[in-house]
Amino acid sequence: MVNFGCLKKSDIKGFPNERLQDWYDHVARELPWRESKDPYRIWLSEIILQQTRVDQGLPYYERFVAAFPTVLGLASASEDAVMKLWEGLGYYSRARNLHFTAKYVARELNGKFPKTHEGLLALKGVGPYTAAAIGSIAFELPVAAVDGNVYRVLARYFGIETSIDETSTKREIAELSHAILNKNRPGDHNQSVMELGATVCLPKNPNCDSCPLKDSCVARRLEVQDKLPIRTKKVKVRDRFFYYSVWMVGEEVAISRRGEGDIWQGLYEFPLKESESRLSEAKIIDSLGVSSGQNVLLVSEEFKHILSHQRIFGRFVVLKLTEKPSEDFTWISKKELRRFAFPRLVNRFLERSDLVIKAEVSNI
Repeated sequence: MVNFGCLKKSDIKGFPNERLQDWYDHVARELPWRESKDPYRIWLSEIILQQTRVDQGLPYYERFVAAFPTVLGLASASEDAVMKLWEGLGYYSRARNLHFTAKYVARELNGKFPKTHEGLLALKGVGPYTAAAIGSIAFELPVAAVDGNVYRVLARYFGIETSIDETSTKREIAELSHAILNKNRPGDHNQSVMELGATVCLPKNPNCDSCPLKDSCVARRLEVQDKLPIRTKKVKVRDRFFYYSVWMVGEEVAISRRGEGDIWQGLYEFPLKESESRLSEAKIIDSLGVSSGQNVLLVSEEFKHILSHQRIFGRFVVLKLTEKPSEDFTWISKKELRRFAFPRLVNRFLERSDLVIKAEVSNI
């Protein structure tokens, strides 16, 4: 392997752009946002695909485009409507930023997306990679888009042995990406490198025999594909224990919207108590302050939900009450539950309990 600082200009000038572009032209996946130069649809796809695989994000893209064909339509939507469409996709700050930016573009920019890299960067939820992707694809701006796929492809191709977790390495790879950018087709170039990382130069078991860069790839020549890119930072994951009270009075159930400063901001949930440790069924009921006049219909199994830095363990206590508690919650018909956006953890419980359509759940 060679250190990034030892790369020669000849290594960069010798990057096989034409071979890469020819490969992309022939094998690129047919994706709906690639059929348009509309910056709205490109922006929408890029926001959805942040932290999301294409196969997972595609149905969400199609639903958003069907519901809101233009940025003006998205801007006029309610927050609840946007969050409901986003439900299950995770990283919900993306949905809030999406809605904020749509309203900003509609109201402050007359419905037109900026045509400069700096203008795109100024949009909420748009970082350097997203701005470069939108700008190069929609407006042919010669700016390299650098995401995790690009880090992996270039770390392997050039044999970079410094950690991509380090800011200095990320900056150097960004500079390298710009140096090899095909400025005649910047949008296609950016998409080709990302496509290569997503379909061929995979994190595990890359398909090197199908790679258009195989003849000059350092990692392949030295057989170190499984060792690159180098990462040195480990993610700390903490466990959290959520215990929900599903209060039912007649045909109504209590919900509340999660506030700022924690996961799932803006989504709905049932009244919640969080514990620092896992509780037994008896302690769960005791911690929720259930009195003798409250009929416990169900204490659910434990549901597990994994986030990037957290593991959430949740259980649900279904209670049939004779009157509404004094706490300030929103009461809705059980049949209305599906109109609200809930975290995936809560939806898994709802799917299992069938609470939406049943008046009683004692037989769950």
